[in-house]
Order: sequence, then C-alpha cells, then structure tokens
Amino acid sequence: MRARLLPLLIVLMAGVLLALGFPLAVSVASAEQQKVVVDRIDDTARFASLAQFVTTRPDKAGKGEKLVSDERQQTLRTELARYHEVYGIKAGVFYRDEEPMGRAPGDFRVPPPGSDGVLRAAFDEALYSRGSHNPPQVWPWQRGRLVVASPVIRDGDVVAVVVTESPTGAMRSKTLRGWLVIGAGEVAAMLLAVGAALRLTGWVLRPVRVLDATTHDIATGRLKSRVAAAGGPPELRRLARSFNEMADNVEDVLEQQRAFVADASHQLRNPLAALMLRIDVLALELPEGNEEIGSVKAEGKRLGRVLDDLLDLALAEHAAADLQLTDIGELAAERVEAWRPLADQKGVRLVANCPAVTGWADPVALSSALDAVVDNALKFTPEGEQVTVTAKATGDATVIEVADGGPGLSEEELARIGDRFWRSGQHQNIKGSGLGLSISRALLTAGGGSLGYARREPQGLEVTLRVPRTAPVPVQGAVEAGGEASRGGNGSGRETAAQGLTER
Repeated sequence: MRARLLPLLIVLMAGVLLALGFPLAVSVASAEQQKVVVDRIDDTARFASLAQFVTTRPDKAGKGEKLVSDERQQTLRTELARYHEVYGIKAGVFYRDEEPMGRAPGDFRVPPPGSDGVLRAAFDEALYSRGSHNPPQVWPWQRGRLVVASPVIRDGDVVAVVVTESPTGAMRSKTLRGWLVIGAGEVAAMLLAVGAALRLTGWVLRPVRVLDATTHDIATGRLKSRVAAAGGPPELRRLARSFNEMADNVEDVLEQQRAFVADASHQLRNPLAALMLRIDVLALELPEGNEEIGSVKAEGKRLGRVLDDLLDLALAEHAAADLQLTDIGELAAERVEAWRPLADQKGVRLVANCPAVTGWADPVALSSALDAVVDNALKFTPEGEQVTVTAKATGDATVIEVADGGPGLSEEELARIGDRFWRSGQHQNIKGSGLGLSISRALLTAGGGSLGYARREPQGLEVTLRVPRTAPVPVQGAVEAGGEASRGGNGSGRETAAQGLTER
C-alpha cells in the first residue's frame, strides 16, 4: 500500500512545485530582460535628445544626400562610438530614409524595407512614434540580440530613429543563474516534501501494518493477539478498536466451540465406559469368539479413540505454546530411536539423518507432532520399505522431513490431508480416527510452525514439520491480551494433549 500511496503523493507534490516553478522562472527571465530594456530605453532617450538638436544641410549635388555635420552631430557620433567601445552595444541614429546621422560601429545599418528581422521591425515601429518597450522575450538557450528603438521627434514629427542592438549573453547568464537558484530551491523543496511524505505515509500506514500483522497472527492460530488502538488517523484507530471487538467475539465463539467439544468428549467417556463394561458382561454369557460381540467391542474401542482425540484436539487448540530454543536434530533423533522397535517389528527400515540444528519450538508439542507423523508413516509403509527422518535448516526455518515408502496420495487427496476426520478411501481398513495430523498441525501452529505435505517420487508421502529458527518478535503496537494467563493456565492442557497424542 505504501508503494502505491507514496508515489502518488510525490507526483502530486512535484506537480505543485512545477506549477509554481515555471511561472517563477518565466518571471525571472522577464524581469532580467526588463532591466536591460529599461537601460536601453534610457540610453536611446539620451541619444534622441542629442539628435533632436542636430542640424543638417542637404547637398543636392551627386546621387544622394550628403549630410553636412555640425558640432552637435559630431558630439553625437563621439558619444555613440564611446558607448559602443565601453559596452559593446551597437547604436545608431538613422533618418527616416535610413541614412545614418551617426552610428557605431561604422558598418551598423538598418536592413532594407521588406526585410525580416527584429531590427527592421523595431525601426518601422519607431517611425510611427512608438518605442520598443516590450521586445520579444530572449530565453537562455537563444543567441539573439536585444533591439530597442526610440523615435527622434522635432516639431511633432519623427525625423530620425535611435536604434540599439545589445548582446544578450550577460542577460541570459543572469537568467540562467536565477533559474539554477529556482531549480535548487525546487529540489530542496522536493526533498523536504519526500521526507514529509515518508513521515506522513509511515504515520498513516503504521496502524495498517500492525493490523495486517495481527490479522496474520490470528489466522495462524495466535488468537490472543490484539491491536493497540494508538497512533494514526482517527479512522484507523476506530478500525483497530472494531477489529479487537471482532477478534474478541471470534475468540469467544471458538472458545465455546472448543469447550463444547471438550465437554462432550469428556461427558461421553463415562457412558461409553459403562456400555463397554456391560458388553463385556454380556459376552460372558455368549459363546466364545462370537463375531457380533467382537465387532461391537471393536467399534466401542474406535469410538473411545475418537473421543480421546477430540478432547486432545480441543486442548491443543486452546493452550499456548511454551517456546524455547531447542536442538531439533537431537529431538528428532530421540523420537526415531523411540519408534525403532515398532519399525523393526513391522520390518520397516527407519533411518535418521539428524545433525545438530536449532529452532524455536515447544519441545513437548513438537515431539508429539513428530510422533504422530512417524506413526502414520510406519502404518502405511509396507514391509521391506524405508522411512527416512531428516532434520535441516532452510532459510529462516528449521524443518524435519519424514518420507515414507508407502502408496502415497493423489493430488486431490493431498489437498484434503490434515482435515479433521478425513481418511483416504484406500486406507479405511487401517486403525485411526483421522484426527492425528489435525492435532499435530494445531500443536505446531500455536508455536509459529506449520505442517506441509508433498508427494515423494517414485512413491510415498513426504511430510514437513517446520519451526522458526529465530525467536518470534512481537509486532509493535500489537498486544497479547491475556498471554501470561494463557501460558500459566493452559500449559498443562498443552502437555496433556501432547501426551495423549504420543500415547497413540
């Protein structure tokens, strides 16, 4: 969610900064040019005041009008030359017929009529007594020259035009420096905005992350996890409180369900025991080896196992795990040795490959879950085949793999294995209640572990018991409501369930 929200905020802030930066950059360029234009207008006005009093006498002899200079005209020409020498700006005063009254440098002239260009346009505009107060904008990437023209008016008539053509390098450099300052400011503002966006998204999404982690905890069996309704926007704080209320209600419903299963299993034991006792008494009055009595006894014992498994499952799902750093390899090797006599009795090779690897687990619960898995493997592995138990570390978990040489399961059956009371159709003649793996999964899940299943080639089933390699870190903002009470009050229930599973 942060990966989507953060780019959106950054794009919006970048758009705002660009929307402010572009007009500011244009304003800086316009201001720099306006300063130059104002200076040129002042200069042309000064030259126009000098040219206004220049007197000339036309000489009709020859092909053109030869201008006879007076002292004022000479002064004008001197000023124009000095102006060009000092500032490098071309300047000239031209009569209406484009003949120069004075100019610097000597080759500076007005393009002929009909020519394109800024200089000709400014000259023509000044002939109509309009000065160049707003010449076209020159941008830093353009190498043009800035032209300003002012009319010379005598007795209300335009008798000449003062034209200046300025280089724009200095002006463009100042504009570029101004743009660099604006760009640096934009970058700094963008960095501040990104930092603010990171803080903002972190503040907004922190409760969401805590809520997500707590939801995962509850989904994996840690029903005591709760969200601390602190920090973040008010809407998310209300969501956290609503989530906690929902989790409380769900936990109450599940607790009632477990209590019902445990109570029903416990209450049915006594009637079942009395019924089995009466069947034994009745069997004494019937011929020995009566098939019906034998069948009734077998069903009664099966019902007793189911009730015991239901009670153990309820206890396993209710109790909290007592996690501690455990040598998983040593524990697996110990359980393999415990099952070796049964394997030898059935003619199955039981092989252990269990080096020293550690993980965080409840030793009693893990032992019981491993016993159930090994028991299943020995049940379904025919004589002469092999069951292999391997302990190893993979990434952030420590696993125990139990691979058997039995018939295995189909893809459809793999999807259902571990469901309560489910048994494969091809194994209905083998004793069991269909709850052993469900209890194992409940024992592992309470401690952050898991139980996985996969087909083994060419035949058989591979069951993986997985526990974390590192100590579980509590999520910031999540609280384990009643966690200590669960450890204190339910530890015995966990041990009872595990012991019951081990006995079977």
